[in-house]
Amino acid sequence: MQWASVNDFLSMGGYGLYVWGSYVVMAAVVIIEVMLLRKGRSQTLKLLKRMRNFENES
Repeated sequence: MQWASVNDFLSMGGYGLYVWGSYVVMAAVVIIEVMLLRKGRSQTLKLLKRMRNFENES
């Protein structure tokens, strides 16, 4: 497919809102997933450190 201008490319034949909206939603979901994974990792590491310290004290 060839486009005559950047505006034609962005409009995607009238489906630009759906196409670009899908990309935005997908990017947001990936970013949120990465943030949640990092948060879960740090919480797990903190829990493991507390468990190790508890075992060392006993």
